Amino acid sequence: MDTTEKTVAKNYVYRGAIINVRCDDALLPGGKPCKREIVEHRGGAAVLCVKNGKIAFVKQYRYAYGKEMTEIPAGKLEAGEEPLSAAKRELKEETGTEAEKFEKIAEVYPSPGYTNEIIYVYRAYPLSVGEASPDADEFLQALWLDEAEVKQMIADGKISDAKTLIALQYYFLSEKK
Repeated sequence: MDTTEKTVAKNYVYRGAIINVRCDDALLPGGKPCKREIVEHRGGAAVLCVKNGKIAFVKQYRYAYGKEMTEIPAGKLEAGEEPLSAAKRELKEETGTEAEKFEKIAEVYPSPGYTNEIIYVYRAYPLSVGEASPDADEFLQALWLDEAEVKQMIADGKISDAKTLIALQYYFLSEKK
């Protein structure tokens, strides 16, 4: 059975620096007209970085949720930027870490019902750890936490960011530790 919906018209209702919002006219598989609300996003890159049994995190205030969150280093893709370049840039900016090798471990679709955002998740194998140099509008704290503490934070609900939980699930279930 064909479940494909067909776009009739893309109607932009907002264009912003980070997202665009559309309210499209579409056709359901049987041909019935419908509306689809879509949030366009360039995507992002996130990095799971482990060194000597400690995992790199950043703690930062997330305005949309109104609270501080603990996440793996991550950020938006710049216009035309490749995901791997963004991963390297974000790891360096947010933790001061440079890695010898990156391995893509996942492409995460955060909410496929209404956004085209993809987060590219990488595993980094670090060479050196220096000082973080976040963007001027970023206020964050770099953390290196041991595996037992991370597992306890997950169990206690202290890590709730989806990309971070997916990366940690990969790591803790992987044979490549």
